[in-house]
Amino acid sequence: MLLVLYERWEKYNFLFKELVKRDFNKRYKRTIFGILWSLLSPLLQLAIMALIFTTFFGDITPHFIVYIFSGKLIYIFFSQATSSGMMSLVNNSGIISSMKTPKYIFLLSQNVSALINFFMTLVVYFIFVAGDGIAFHPRFFMLIFPIVCLVAFNIGVGLFLSAMYVFFKDTQYLYDIFLMLLMWLSAIFYPVEQFPHRVQQMFLLNPIFTYIHYFRLIVLHGVVPSATIHLLAMFYALAALAVGGFIYKRYSYRFIFYM
Repeated sequence: MLLVLYERWEKYNFLFKELVKRDFNKRYKRTIFGILWSLLSPLLQLAIMALIFTTFFGDITPHFIVYIFSGKLIYIFFSQATSSGMMSLVNNSGIISSMKTPKYIFLLSQNVSALINFFMTLVVYFIFVAGDGIAFHPRFFMLIFPIVCLVAFNIGVGLFLSAMYVFFKDTQYLYDIFLMLLMWLSAIFYPVEQFPHRVQQMFLLNPIFTYIHYFRLIVLHGVVPSATIHLLAMFYALAALAVGGFIYKRYSYRFIFYM
């Protein structure tokens, strides 16, 4: 199995790298600031949210800027990876129909492009963490776990969305509405501590909040998340891959007739 995967990777390695370069450059083509928008966009959103919500929650939430940034960091990564992944098949229909290549490679290239943006923003995030007087600790290396889980979760959701978008173009508009709803349900700019304990536990039914919560526990509180949080983060990632992979594989033979 590993040998087959390695041979396939060697065969399509060049194409994959070129797709990543194209997807990354295409995002900032004909823009004045170019790649800097990957940093300016979340920072401008952070500034607006901080200006508005600090008035309401800043006094009761320590390190409120980092609190908001933690939420935006995860949410933007998820929304970028899945939104671009959703249209990866349709946008590359010309290549797919003209040459024999695994279709999922286009989805993976979009996710790698989003991951590069994420790591660039992560550097700025840690600058804010240091500037807010939060001391760095070896526990910060544990953030690798939710990042890996989130990458897997994004790919799983992307597999599902890309398959649905081939058949139903309404998927794009419905997903935009879903993302707006998800932003409000992920406690990005309000503290969950203001809710009763039972309601706080219900927030963990939201995978994105779970990954945000993991970041905040490590960075803001210096606390190692419980085994439940670890299991939930892993479960959401594996479940998304399983469901997305199943839907994608089941209908992939029909893609070419609808693109």
